[in-house]
Formats: sequence, C-alpha cells, structure tokens
Amino acid sequence: MHIDLRQLRHYIALVEHRSFVAAAAAVNLSQSAFSRSIQTLEHNIGCRLVDRASKELAPTRQGLLVLEHSRRLVHGAHNLVNEINQFNGATTGVVRFGSGPAPAGGLVPRAVARFVSEFPAARTCFQVDNWQALNRRLIAEEIEFFVADTRQFEADPDYRVHKLTPQRWHFCCRAGHPLTEQAEVRARDLFDYPLATTFRPPNIRKILSDLSGRQDFLPSVECEHGYALLNVVLHSDTIGIACGANLRPYQGEGGLVALKLVDLSQEQEDECYTRYGVVSRVGYGLSPLAQGLVRQLIACDSEL
Repeated sequence: MHIDLRQLRHYIALVEHRSFVAAAAAVNLSQSAFSRSIQTLEHNIGCRLVDRASKELAPTRQGLLVLEHSRRLVHGAHNLVNEINQFNGATTGVVRFGSGPAPAGGLVPRAVARFVSEFPAARTCFQVDNWQALNRRLIAEEIEFFVADTRQFEADPDYRVHKLTPQRWHFCCRAGHPLTEQAEVRARDLFDYPLATTFRPPNIRKILSDLSGRQDFLPSVECEHGYALLNVVLHSDTIGIACGANLRPYQGEGGLVALKLVDLSQEQEDECYTRYGVVSRVGYGLSPLAQGLVRQLIACDSEL
C-alpha cells in the first residue's frame, strides 16, 4: 500500500471543510485535481473514505480511522522537519505566514524588516487577507501562523493564540474636511458623509450599527486593504477608520486627521480597540525561522 502525505493532507482538508469545492480552494488545487487525489487515496487504501451521498460528506467508519492516522502522520512529518532544522540551527529556508490588513499596515512590516536583518539568508513570504481566508491557509499548512483578529480562536483548544497589545482605532477624514471646521463632532455627524471601512473585525460592524441607529450598517466603500481605504479618505469627503499606527504616516500637513467624538459612551470607547494576536495550531511546532519572526513581532508590538 502506497501512502502519500500530500493525499493525506487533502483528505484532512476535505473532512474539515466538508466540501470538495472549499477543500480544493483551501489547498490551492482545481476541483478535478483535488477529486483525483482523494480517489487515488481511496484506491490505494481500498475503501471509501467519505459518504458522498451525505450532504455533510461524513467520513465512513474506515475514513475515521484513516483520519486519525492521517493527522498523526502529517503532524509528525511537520514536527520532524522543524526539529531537524532546530538541531541544525537553520538560518536559511522559507518562512510563510499571513497577516490581516491592519497589522500588515504597520506592525508586520516593522517585524519583517528586523527579521530580514537577523536572518539575511532566509526568504519571507506573507499573505495579506481576512482572518477566514488565513485560517483556511493555516489548516492547509500553506502558512505556519497568521497575525489577525483573534476573537474566533481564543476559546478553541485547537489553536494557540499570543495576544498583542490592543490599539485604539479612530474615525478619520482628510485635512480641510467640513467636520474639521466644527467645534465639536458627534457620532451622528459622521453619517452625513460616505464611510469606508473593512468589516472583518466584528466590533466595527457592531459600533457602526449602534452609532447610526440602524439594525445593520453598510459602508459606501468596503475593502480588505487598509492603505487603499485611507487613500480613498485622503482624496474625498469619505470618513475612514484606522488604528493609530496605520494612521500616523498619513497625518501631517494636508494629510489625514483623527476625529474625536464628544458623545461616545464608555462602552463604545472600549469597543474602539483592536484585538489582534499571533495565531498558530496546537500540535504543530513552529520552525526556527517562524519562531524568530514571531519573536520580532512581539518585540515590535511591545514598542508600539
């Protein structure tokens, strides 16, 4: 019997996503190539691994046994490579990780710059995306960790979370915006203008709904990339949202201005903070390079 670790990874992804389409996307394969990989694994093992008649693609009895051993073998192979690299004191190779849009605007570039100085022979590849997409990449072992909102992972025993320092985020506008001429700015004033933001951190959607008095709030411009949003704000009367570290490079003469709202309650003030952290999976040891990068992220965070 021939067992291929890559096929085992594909089977794990299928069980976790319960969809050939979603699992194929998670491992960056076409649906046809992914289906062939699962079929080949079933042929080599000699049995069906999932019930295709089930909407949930539930594992068969044999499939559950294969799943248990697949996870053990894939974890073992991952940890073996990391331990060999640690033993050899590896300073070369590739570290792959992910970042949400806000950390990618300030913290992550600073940490990567320091990491490159510490490990000049290493390659660094990081993907900027929302936390849902980054989690799929983490499960598929395309990245070792990611930096993003941690609310969905803090209570999950399958994940390891290192919380980063909360940062205050602000409503902002361009210098010369009509709101900058007012003696006081209130929450209701914001909604006289278009608003540009990302909705991935759930507290942003909640506070905008509360402040606007609407059951749900849809922004005029929605995007996952913070710098793109801030440039929209810079060149229009649109109101934006940004944490201090990402807003700072845009402040100054002719740049962006942080708006201070005079009527926010203490509860609303408390909601205006990020909840980011470094997320990895329990049972998967980080490579020496990934450990070095995480160390720099934590150091830069403490300084910010």
